[in-house]
Amino acid sequence: MAGGWSRDGAVNEQIEASIADELARLKARPQPKGESLTHCAECEEEIPQPRREALPGVKLCLDCASERDSAVQLRGGINRRGSKDSQLK
Repeated sequence: MAGGWSRDGAVNEQIEASIADELARLKARPQPKGESLTHCAECEEEIPQPRREALPGVKLCLDCASERDSAVQLRGGINRRGSKDSQLK
């Protein structure tokens, strides 16, 4: 694919670098530790035993955790292209 002045494969390298950055960010997130709760901290629904065993220290049921994870979280992105628009901010 032609990329203007960029060399062949540069776009794919940018995509792979972005994916690697996101995976590193996700792995760096603190994981729950300690004793799991038997009931959800938000809705008081019982947390299933397999979930408590799979995630030691879990505090939320699957529904509440999914809802929290799907909430929009704004974070600064990296503009790898260095476009003119990004320099004006």
